[in-house]
Formats: sequence, C-alpha cells, structure tokens
Amino acid sequence: MRTFNVPTRDEVSVESQQLFDALEKKLGMVPNLYASIGYSGNALASYLTFQDAQAQGTFNAKQREAVNLVVSQVNGCTYCQAAHTTLGKMNGFTEEETIALRQGRSSDAKLNAIVGLAKSLVENRGRASEDKVEEFLAQGYDQAALVDLIALVASKTLANYVHNLFDFAIDFPEAQPLEEAINA
Repeated sequence: MRTFNVPTRDEVSVESQQLFDALEKKLGMVPNLYASIGYSGNALASYLTFQDAQAQGTFNAKQREAVNLVVSQVNGCTYCQAAHTTLGKMNGFTEEETIALRQGRSSDAKLNAIVGLAKSLVENRGRASEDKVEEFLAQGYDQAALVDLIALVASKTLANYVHNLFDFAIDFPEAQPLEEAINA
C-alpha cells in the first residue's frame, strides 16, 4: 500500500499555508489531521468552516465530543479516538466515560440517546434503527437536532476516513484500545 507523508507548510498551496498559519496561532501546532486534509486547500477551508459552524448548532461542546468519540470508534479511527479522548477529558469526561461513549452508551439519558443514535447512523450507513431515532426524539430533540447530529457524524467521518487512508502518526496521547479498556 502507498505511504503518504504529512505535508509540511512548504508542500501545500498558499491557501493551505494561510490556514496552517491560523491553526498554528490558534492551537500552537498544526495537527497531522489538518495538515493532511491541507493537501487540498479547498477541503481544509471547507472542513474548518463546517467544524466552526457546528459549534452554533444544537449540541454543546461536551455532546459534540461524545459524538466524535463514538463515530471514531465505529469507523476504527485511532487518531480521532486519541484526539477526542483528550478533548473529551478537557470537556469534563472521565477516562471511564470516554470508554463508555466509544461503546455508544452513557448513564445520562440525553447523552445516551445522542451517542446511541450516532452509533446506529454510522453502523447502518445513515439508516439508523427506528428505536434509536425514537429514543432521541423522546429526549426532546427535534428534526433540526437530527440534522445537526447527521452533520456531526458526517464531519467526523470525513476526518476518520482521511486518517484511515493516510495512516499518519497520532500527535495526541493514544487512547486505550477499547478491547483492552473493557477487559481491564
């Protein structure tokens, strides 16, 4: 299989270079995921805009991290599992909660409905089980929230696919493999 390198600033378009500079200023680094998406300036600009817009949607940062965790687990993306375990903890989750969320469950009813539906969406390629949709709606969410959840799943799936294809190094503390975490 072909090996892809994480591009440096000098190896990307001027548009991507400007985005790298903004990321460096904001985050103190350009994570390998963003650098790899940066092979396409258009894709990186679109992805960052889409991510920023999601912060204005239905779900708060903690709920978005929960979705990111379960989607990354189902899609088998170790990079995003690592990144969102770190970000999940920064948003108040414990290690044990991040593991449960990666399994698609939570002791909080609203969060359980969110991650259960997100997991079903990914596993069933958008054809979520009816009981998961009903559980989500029973928690007070509406069709707008349903579309916001689909957008979160789509956004994280793009990131998962980029890592799964490019297989670049993980630049966050690695998340414990789920099988090990469950058996620990």
